Amino acid sequence: MPYNLLMLKNVEIYSKSNCTFCDKAKNYFNQNDIPFTAHNAEIPEIFEVLMSRNPHARTMPQIFINDELIGGYTDLIEWLKI
Repeated sequence: MPYNLLMLKNVEIYSKSNCTFCDKAKNYFNQNDIPFTAHNAEIPEIFEVLMSRNPHARTMPQIFINDELIGGYTDLIEWLKI
């Protein structure tokens, strides 16, 4: 999917500090002028929301686009190739 179509979508990133792949995902969206909402998964209440949305999440970031789970950074890159 071309990145410019993402501008019309709701992009959410659950991330933690000191997370290289979280930074890569945020940098991708920033460099392509795609707005996103960043959620700090280190806050227990936010982590609980993430676990309710994706109980199998074990790595960061966890990226959702229009409430669809994309996965982590490498999953995002694969998804963008579609």
